[in-house]
Amino acid sequence: MPDVEFPTSGGSTPGYLAEPASGHGLATIVLQEWWGLEEHIRSVCDRFADEGFLALAPDLYRGDSTTKPGEAQQKLMALSMEQAEQDMCGAAEFLASRPGYGGKGVGSVGFCLGGGLSVWALATCPEITAAVSYYYVLPHGKPDFSKLKGPALGHFGTKDEFVPVDAAEQLAAEMKQAGADVTFHYYEGATHAFFNDLERPERVGVHDPQAAQASWGRSVSFLRSALGGGS
Repeated sequence: MPDVEFPTSGGSTPGYLAEPASGHGLATIVLQEWWGLEEHIRSVCDRFADEGFLALAPDLYRGDSTTKPGEAQQKLMALSMEQAEQDMCGAAEFLASRPGYGGKGVGSVGFCLGGGLSVWALATCPEITAAVSYYYVLPHGKPDFSKLKGPALGHFGTKDEFVPVDAAEQLAAEMKQAGADVTFHYYEGATHAFFNDLERPERVGVHDPQAAQASWGRSVSFLRSALGGGS
């Protein structure tokens, strides 16, 4: 059943789990945008399952979500990093305990808020050994980049109104200076949230199918290579 409860060091957390038809494969957690655990993030988990991954999205807002940017910003700023870390690490441990789990570690993939959290998870969660960050946003501070336990892949649009290219390049430089294995890709003309194909009135023109397809292929290949499943 896709909706699950998994244990964490702080209790238990709800989430959405998608598994491949074979029942076994590599594994990754999937981290939400500031909207919450909504249809788009669930569809990303399903897509990973189609690619042969076990994919689990922890529900960081505990069943709450919104389509209003003002409310989303409030939820993002109110997020407890202690709880988020417990949720992410617990999700990774849950995947690593599944009978069908294989690989050298668990991946992390996140979007916007989740993009920042994905890198945070790579620095703090023992099971996470590779991270993909789409348009990294994390106003709660930065993790200790020297503690990143594996490679990181980033995706950014050149027209991102929240994360300008120079800010992304500065982030990459900070991570590399700390000894991290980092590769960032930039997609010409793409805006923030270019991967999100969920149709809403306020999102007209945001989704960039070409950038989304290119970044998806890179992300899947990166995780297969980093987690031990080939490319």
